[in-house]
Amino acid sequence: MNNVFSPLRIGDLEAKLPIIQGGMGVRISLSGLASAVANQGGIGVIATPGIGMFEPDLQSNVLGAQINALRYEIRKAKELTKGVLGVNIMVALTHFADLVRTSIEENIDIIFSGAGLPLNLPGFLNGNSRIKLAPIVSSARAANIIIRTWISRYNRVPDLIVVEGPLAGGHLGFKKDQINDPAYSLEMLISQVLDKVKELEPEIGQSIPVVAAGGIFTGGDIHHFLKLGASGVQMATRFVTTRECDASDEFKQAYLQSGPNDLVIIDSPVGMPGRAIQNQFIKDISLGKKKPFSCPYHCIQTCIPEKSPYCIALALANAYKGKMTNGFAFAGANAYRVERIVPVAELIASLTQEYIHATNFKS
Repeated sequence: MNNVFSPLRIGDLEAKLPIIQGGMGVRISLSGLASAVANQGGIGVIATPGIGMFEPDLQSNVLGAQINALRYEIRKAKELTKGVLGVNIMVALTHFADLVRTSIEENIDIIFSGAGLPLNLPGFLNGNSRIKLAPIVSSARAANIIIRTWISRYNRVPDLIVVEGPLAGGHLGFKKDQINDPAYSLEMLISQVLDKVKELEPEIGQSIPVVAAGGIFTGGDIHHFLKLGASGVQMATRFVTTRECDASDEFKQAYLQSGPNDLVIIDSPVGMPGRAIQNQFIKDISLGKKKPFSCPYHCIQTCIPEKSPYCIALALANAYKGKMTNGFAFAGANAYRVERIVPVAELIASLTQEYIHATNFKS
């Protein structure tokens, strides 16, 4: 049924399904989920934040643990699929450069990068023209800065731009008062970025596909954003409650048991607001029951452990393992709408049928 959709073309790379599975850390989207999505024709993404949290030498070799875990997951994913695979590497990561180099060495298909402006990303390619680069932005201004900087420094433009709106899960590129402001809706942001890209096309000599992300939940949503001019969508929350998702069953149950009022905006120790599922751990933070800590690995550049009430990497790692009393789950605004755990293939089939229905209904 994937031929219902127009493929997502990124230069000479093609995904039959215009759906990118969003990268989710800590260790929520690894080789298991990424390969399953790629096998369905979409783009599967391995998330790098905290990827080495459970390596045996983490305490003594922080960088080595991250690199070894990333190599393992990319290689494992490639064994499981011949489809399109990407990695998500946050600019804010302390080991950003090393993770980018490792991904290039492992010949990943696409590098997605947000949580900051990846202004130096093309500089790591050293002439490699096969690997695609996809910055994640939350405004047309950010897209413009990246495009112009890449052209002037590297004579290169992004192969794809992901526009992430305020309904996404995890860290958000917005101020708290912007999250529910209609002026910052994904529809507005997509239109603004598309306009900016179109404006720059004569200058850069090519078009850049733009993908919508953040709060996209149904096949009807996919239809909506493709009609607005997006070349594809990125979805993360929907893929958490799949059998192939690498998270624990307890993590997935947190989604299934959540209600609309359980999706809350928290102040992350890394200095950004984030959307998560309310639980006792988060309540304790808000009551001041968590205290500053010492940190052996400093995974995020903007984190100041002596001022932070908890270690977000450890909290998310605990959640990944199912220890929800010592952590919490990041989630998109629509997480409460999930009803059951299904195989990735069943989810894609459902999204496809919803897309067909929306197409017929609105044609």
